[in-house]
Amino acid sequence: MTETIINLETVNPIEFFGVNNGKLDILKKKFPLLKILSRGTQIKLSGAPDQIGQAKEKIELLIQYLERNGNVSENYFEQILGGDDAETVDNFVERNPNDVLVFGPNGKSVRARTANQKRMVTAADKNDIVFAIGPAGTGKTYTAVALAVRALKNKSVKKIILTRPAVEAGESLGFLPGDLKEKIDPYLRPLYDALDDMIPADKLGYYMSTRVIEIAPLAYMRGRTLDNAFIILDEAQNATDLQIKMFLTRIGANAKAIITGDLTQVDLPKHQKSGLEKATRILRNIDGITHIELDEDDVVRHRLVKAIIKAYDKDFERQQEYFNNQNQRPQGS
Repeated sequence: MTETIINLETVNPIEFFGVNNGKLDILKKKFPLLKILSRGTQIKLSGAPDQIGQAKEKIELLIQYLERNGNVSENYFEQILGGDDAETVDNFVERNPNDVLVFGPNGKSVRARTANQKRMVTAADKNDIVFAIGPAGTGKTYTAVALAVRALKNKSVKKIILTRPAVEAGESLGFLPGDLKEKIDPYLRPLYDALDDMIPADKLGYYMSTRVIEIAPLAYMRGRTLDNAFIILDEAQNATDLQIKMFLTRIGANAKAIITGDLTQVDLPKHQKSGLEKATRILRNIDGITHIELDEDDVVRHRLVKAIIKAYDKDFERQQEYFNNQNQRPQGS
């Protein structure tokens, strides 16, 4: 058995270990064969040399992240521990200032945080249309909005258009008081929230009032030609085949589009099919259109969201297996 001690003198030990040692417990679960003890500003590792080497590498990566950011959420803590290659360094440790997509209010930096989010950024730089498909919490919308804001600030485009299908997710908003905008805004709130993180309130208000940034339901796109714009269709799984075709054919000169969606969360009425699956299938081999798949490893919300997604995926697989078995049974059996 080998022992080694790692000093945390350059970071806040409380931030590293977490409240009630919550982050330390995550570290222990990641390396169950090691004995891990915290002593003030030190971590003592005891166990097999190869295990110690792996744990030390991850701990040093976490220290680098804390040195540059000052804090780390339990979610990022777990994701950094889960990275198995050098790409983790690029994803989490802010070594390259060129990785920043935009600086938000108070100097907050917005950047791609996971491998697939970085692929999404690269894909958007090289293609005019990008489909980003994946479950909730994987940063599809947030990354897409950051790319749009960057393009506006760089003057690559003259306007940003953000749109969603106004489809009810299991509840009705039709009887709420207010005008049409007030009824529809709840559907579009996630887009406003992303913009709030990236643009100061006064400037965002100016952009909205001058229609430099426009947020509208998908139905409002009909009949338009969108030139010199960065266009995002969010929650595209709730768009029909005709709606997605309508959206894609709005794209004009010097325009880019990102279509995001989660095929496991379709809220359309049962008699309507999502057009997203068909669009990703028939447009897959067209030059200038690319597809990025995100998964539970890209989840950047609470660390439990990843476990929740996995649980629902397993349940969905069990249901599919049951239905497949029922369909394969001989008639009359």
